[in-house]
Amino acid sequence: MNVFEPSSYREVRITPTDIPGLLVIALAVHQDGRGWFKENFQREKFEKLGFPPNFEIVQNNISYNSQRGVTRGIHAEPWDKYIGIASGSIFSAIVDLRAGETFGKVATFELNPGIALFVPKGCGNSFQTLEADTAYTYLVNAYWSPETQYTSVNLSDPDLNIPWPIPLEWAEISDKDKANPALKDIKPIAA
Repeated sequence: MNVFEPSSYREVRITPTDIPGLLVIALAVHQDGRGWFKENFQREKFEKLGFPPNFEIVQNNISYNSQRGVTRGIHAEPWDKYIGIASGSIFSAIVDLRAGETFGKVATFELNPGIALFVPKGCGNSFQTLEADTAYTYLVNAYWSPETQYTSVNLSDPDLNIPWPIPLEWAEISDKDKANPALKDIKPIAA
């Protein structure tokens, strides 16, 4: 798991991962006695550091999670996603579901207001809240609708062996996510 401390960065840094297209963004968080401020997304600055230039934002979503242990995913929607944390912290597990040699590869991170992720289309996204009152925000480059089709994988799949900090039997998980199929039962997404 990669953990970045927000206070250790005064400049934005973008770091590639072992999953092609998956980027870790360390944000400059400015703190004082009042709290903190961050520039969560700035296209020109980010693109100079290696952020995809074709990421055209069309929608901003926020997932508010009132309790510790809320666990969501693993979902690979048909869009790219820029994930940030407005409050609290999460354990993030990203799974490459694209056809190719990294199919099934897992990368895990702890995200907080100082650390964001760019998740490319075809990668499954999941998270578990590490604190109550966590607000998870994400920008996407395609519109959601009730008819949206996406690939899902079971959070407890033994082939993925995700080291959830809070055991899944204690976590708050939707019935829909509990019923997601195993990795071996899904068709890799065409890249």
